[in-house]
Amino acid sequence: MSAELLAAVAIGFAGAGHCIGMCGGISAALTLGVKHDDSQAITFSLAFNLGRLLSYTFIGALVGSLAALIGLNSYLQESLFLAGFMLILMGLSIAQIWQGVRRIEVIGKGIWQYIQPLTKRLMPIKNLTQALALGMLWGWLPCGLIYSSLIWASSAGSWQESAMLMLAFGVGTLPANLASGILAQQMKALLRNAISQRILGLSMIALGLYTLPIWS
Repeated sequence: MSAELLAAVAIGFAGAGHCIGMCGGISAALTLGVKHDDSQAITFSLAFNLGRLLSYTFIGALVGSLAALIGLNSYLQESLFLAGFMLILMGLSIAQIWQGVRRIEVIGKGIWQYIQPLTKRLMPIKNLTQALALGMLWGWLPCGLIYSSLIWASSAGSWQESAMLMLAFGVGTLPANLASGILAQQMKALLRNAISQRILGLSMIALGLYTLPIWS
């Protein structure tokens, strides 16, 4: 696995504390239609998260295609600066130093106002198709971390690479989103612990600084 894909997984994992807060309410929707059947609840959760990952991958491919269309990928130095800059901003957010990166959530609010009513029609979840569809819609939820990752992914060399970076980001969010019960509370506490956030955030900032093309 390339360093970029590993970084994308790390971003997803590091930001999972925020993801739990954004998606916490959806857990209830996944189990309202389940009557004392833990295995079905797990299956619904897997389907929902698969849909979410498919959505991230599609959006990554879309953004990567647009970036190629406007010629962003033809300027390697500028792309590297963009990638490093976005990693630094995400690191500042995860480390709870500066939350300005979340202001870009306003970009997706216009789209989300049309998608959100569709999510309500799918709840409570009754079958796997609904769970998968809900996950695919939920991937468009306005989230500063997701949108920052998209901007970073847009600086990749192709739409395929952009899609893979967003898929890797989604994989990084899986442990926290799939965890249940006591494990979920422990992971949530770990990811929201001030020291853990500082370590993860500062590591992301260091990676962003390393990515900047100023060392050659």
